[in-house]
Parts: sequence; C-alpha cells; structure tokens
Amino acid sequence: MELRHLRYFLSVARSLNFTQAAAQNFVAQSALSQQIAGLERELGSQLFYRSSRSVSLTEAGEVLVPLAQRIIADVEIAQMEMDALAGVRRGTLRLGLIQTPATSVDVIDVMGDFHHRYPGIEFEITNAPSLRMAAAVAEGTMDVAVVGLDASELPQGVDSVPLAVEPLVAIVANDSPLTGRRLVSIPELVDGVQFIHFARASGLRRRVEKAFTRAGVPPVGSFELGQIIDMIRLAARGVGVTIVPHTDALEAERTAGTELSIIPLADNDAVHPVSLVYMSSRLSPAASAFVEVFRTHLESHAP
Repeated sequence: MELRHLRYFLSVARSLNFTQAAAQNFVAQSALSQQIAGLERELGSQLFYRSSRSVSLTEAGEVLVPLAQRIIADVEIAQMEMDALAGVRRGTLRLGLIQTPATSVDVIDVMGDFHHRYPGIEFEITNAPSLRMAAAVAEGTMDVAVVGLDASELPQGVDSVPLAVEPLVAIVANDSPLTGRRLVSIPELVDGVQFIHFARASGLRRRVEKAFTRAGVPPVGSFELGQIIDMIRLAARGVGVTIVPHTDALEAERTAGTELSIIPLADNDAVHPVSLVYMSSRLSPAASAFVEVFRTHLESHAP
C-alpha cells in the first residue's frame, strides 16, 4: 500500500466522483480507477459501489476513511517536523486559489514576496471550487487556500482571515433593454433570457443561488461555465445574462476590451466574501511562513 493510493481513495471518497478525483490529483481517470482497484485487491475488500450514475462508499470504505486520514496526517506531521529542523528552506506549499480573489491584497504579489524570501519552497497550485478547497484544507491535502466563503461556511476546525466582501453585479449586453438602469432585480434580470451560472460548489455559485432564493425566482433556461471571463463575454454578446463580482466585471471591461453593461443588483445582500483559510493546528513551516507574509501584506494595505 502506497500513500498515493490512500490519497486517491480519499479524493474519491470526498467527491464520490472518479472524474473529479482524477482531476484533483492530475492523473487520468483510467489510471486512478486502476489504482483504486489495486487497493481493493490488496485490502481484500470493495471500497466503493459503482454504477453508471453514482458512486458511494461501501462499509469497508467508510471504515477506511478515518484510518487513511490518520495515516496521511501522521506522515505529514513527520514531514513538518523534519522541515522545522531544516527551517523554511525546502518543501512544498500546497496553495488553492479561486478565480476571483478580488481583495486589497494582490495574491500574486504575496506569492512573489514569499518566493523572494523562501526560494527553496515550491508552489503546488490548485484552482477548484471553494467548497472543495476548504474541504481539502480540513482534510490536510491542501495547506492554504483563498476561497469565496465566509467563516460560517467552513468545515469545523478551519481558520480563516477575511480578505474582502465584494458586491455582485449583473452583466448584460449593451443593447439590452436593461442597459442604463441604476439597479436591477433578479426577476427583471432573468425575464425571458438564459442565465449563465458559474461552476457548481464554487462560492460564487452559492451566493448567486442564494440571491435567486431570496428573490423567489428560479433561473430560466440556465447553463454553466467554468471560466468567469467566458461568462462575462457571452453575456456581453447577448447569449444570456450573468452575475459576477464587480472587480471581475471591471477587469474584463478593461483588459479584454469587452463592451458590456454593468448594473448593480437591487439585493444589498448579494455579495461575494473572500477569505484566506488554513488549519493552524497543523501548519507546515512553509505554510506558516506564507500566512505570515499574507498577513504582512494585509496590514500594509489596511486603511
């Protein structure tokens, strides 16, 4: 049994989806499936029930989850102790980033500063939905993440530093009847048009769905995309309408030269929180140093 087999197993157990688990571990789905099958043969027990429509844990799989988590945590603690002896001179920082880190602190600047101070630390970057990254931090498979969630939405034990609370805005084409409006409500925005959603399990998707719930109107004829810039560009072309953080809209308008109309929402609760999350109880020396560098940048940008 190898540690990577247990990591693959936990990824599938968390997402209950072999395709997602393979993407998270940067391996082909067929290779991950073979490794899980090999682990099952080695243990002599089936770990997952598989069908064409769903994946679920067997009783043996349920038993293995906490055991695998404990094994991986012990190995990581051992590595942390070795890194502590060596100081913050080597190692890997597993960092998660959302697409919309609109804060007063530029995350790229933080990464650059950190690399200048600790050139021996390598970055392992993951871009994934916020809920998935927060779960990875809680499980110990990710060190630090910037997510679109607030403290109330995080798994138990996960620490957070609020970075921003940004208003959400509607994006419509310039020739839309709504163009020029000072405010727009959700029912007015989706009346007779398609709505362009962001990826499921993302913090932005949760915020937008809550706004629809508050308005009491479900999106009509909706579809989803995995890139915010594509959502904005399609809305600007009149394919549908969408809702994104204000900074993303301004950035698309500035850098992509996209002609679009940005309209504030009438719902004052439609905001997008951004937080830095980590587990203080098991921060590696590299992760601890990164959090400190991030805090230094936050303090320097404080009003």
